[in-house]
Parts: sequence; C-alpha cells; structure tokens
Amino acid sequence: MQAWIPITIAAAFSQNLRFMLQKRLKDTRLSTSGATFARFVYSAPLVALILWGYFEITGQQVPQTNPRFFLFAFTGGLAQILATMCVVALFAERNFAVGITFKKTEVVLTALVGLAVLGEGIGVWGTLAIAIGFAGLILLSDPPEGGTSWRRFFNKAAGLGLLSGMLFAVSATGYRGASLSLGLDDVVARAGFTLACVTAFQSTIMALWMRLREPGEITRVLGAWRVGVLVGLTSMIGSFCWFTAFTLQNAALVKALGQIELLFSYGATLFVFREAITKRELTGTALILGSVLVLVLFL
Repeated sequence: MQAWIPITIAAAFSQNLRFMLQKRLKDTRLSTSGATFARFVYSAPLVALILWGYFEITGQQVPQTNPRFFLFAFTGGLAQILATMCVVALFAERNFAVGITFKKTEVVLTALVGLAVLGEGIGVWGTLAIAIGFAGLILLSDPPEGGTSWRRFFNKAAGLGLLSGMLFAVSATGYRGASLSLGLDDVVARAGFTLACVTAFQSTIMALWMRLREPGEITRVLGAWRVGVLVGLTSMIGSFCWFTAFTLQNAALVKALGQIELLFSYGATLFVFREAITKRELTGTALILGSVLVLVLFL
C-alpha cells in the first residue's frame, strides 16, 4: 500500500473529530468566525513547537522560501479560512453527516483546479472514482423536506456546500504547490514548514478580522480553551497528514480518498449527535464509499 493512503485516512479521521468539536463550539458558545478561529489559533503554536523540535533533532536548517511558496501558501490559507466558515455555518442547515458531504464537492473541483493551476491529471481510475463519488453527492443534495425541483439543488445548504468545496479545492492545490516549491527531499520538513507558515498566517488574519468585526469574540474563544485545545490538537494532526499526503500525491486523488471521512461522520451523526439519517443519504454514502474502494484497489 502506498504511504499516502493510510496518511490520508488518518487525516480524514482527525478532521472529522475536529469538525465534531467545532460543531459543539458553534452550538453552545461561539460564532461561526469564533469556531473557525479556534481551529487555527490553538493549532499554530503546537505546529511551530513540533517543527522546531524536528529541525533540532534532525539538524536541518529552515528551508529557503521564494515568492511562489508564499503565493501558493497564503492563497491556500485564506481559501481554507473561508471554506471552514462555510462548513461551520452549514451545520445549522442540515445534519452533521450531510454537512460534511456537501463540502466533498471539493473532490471534483480539486481535480479541475489542479489541472488548471499545476497541470496535473488524474488518470482513468481516478476519474472513475471521482465520478462515482459525485453521483453520491447528487443524491445527497436534496433537502430532507423535499420540495420543488429548483429547491432540490438551489438552496442555502447546497450553496454553502458548493462554495466550501471550491474554496477547499483552491486550498488543497495551493498547499501542494507551496510544499513542492520548497524543493526539499524530506517530506516531513516540507509538509511541516508549509503548515507552520500557513497556520501562523491564518491565526493573524483571523485575529485582525475578529478584532474589527466581532469585538469580544477572541476573548470568548480563549475562554473556551478546554474544547479549543482539542480542536487545535485534532486540527494539527489532520492538517499535517493532509499536507504530507499532498506532498506525496496529486491533491485531487488525496481528496477523493479523503471521502472516507463520511464513514466517520455518519458514526458521529448516529452515536454522538443522535440525528436521523434517511435511506437516500445512505445510498449516496454507499456510492461515495464505492469510489474510495476504487482508489484503494486500483491506484
């Protein structure tokens, strides 16, 4: 089994835990921006500390950066902030599992953005896997109460999901471009350094935004440190695994395998949040998991 496969599965599992914690913050204490900020502000110091330790142990120097690195890294970081806010806001529209599923439009969109920006194709099996997964997403685009045909595909939840998917696609492509631009042989150093720069940038940008637009919310985020630290820890683990996988493999294929997160999110929906799941949602999820199997078995 190629290394990027278990690394991606670990990333998806950690990300699902982080979204669960962010949903709890959004439901009980914080605004959408606050729940999003918690992800970055609590993970940035952990990432910097671990990276410093890694460089000390291995005796490596801090990598030399270039304009291409910062363009890709900061574009990806800003897109990820906006995408995360869309997902947190989406939780108020649909149940937890469907909210996570809507954001998975990023898989198709990442393939398109990666091809346009980095010139990377995905091959026949990759295309088939993404097509199967996208069919599952279409099944999950209906609101649970039904409605007219236009409401099935043009509703607030679908809009937030599609927007988050596009932004996550830009983010994934940016992170892969940034890590590859460093030219390092050490995968851990490449992924870790990129992650450290991005999380520091994201924490700074969000702190300035919230100071201007949501006075007092930063204090509330810091006050929710018990859950916030867990958000930061799961975010750090998940992000490091994503960045490493992006360094090893085409971002679109990494995101396609990352759909296994749905299995974890449905477990959370049923056993943690006690929310109902319909037959249509189960069918859509089955198609998405089928696409994951295609990736694992044929790539």
